[in-house]
Amino acid sequence: MGERIAAGTWVEAYRIVLPPGERAPQVPPDTSQVPLELRCRGLLVRDAAIGDDIEVMSLAGRRLTGTLVEVNPGYTHSFGRPVPELASAGRELRAQLWSTRSDPGTGAPA
Repeated sequence: MGERIAAGTWVEAYRIVLPPGERAPQVPPDTSQVPLELRCRGLLVRDAAIGDDIEVMSLAGRRLTGTLVEVNPGYTHSFGRPVPELASAGRELRAQLWSTRSDPGTGAPA
């Protein structure tokens, strides 16, 4: 028996919603060959261990079920590598806005 995780702990659950044979007929062939999976994060409703069937309460208040796969999951996504052309865009835009700003007292251009 694994380590018990206390209710109220932030966790990730996983389950297969639809196996390949039950996917909708209109999905592309490569999509229909894999299961529709659910990964959800939320607060554990009752004490459990990794691998147990669990219920979580999402931050939106939804109750979802699945298998407990991770405790205190982190975020591993990113927005990709920086785009050099965009690095100076914010400074340039602010400079343009400040150069066209009108004098608040008179409404005349600065």
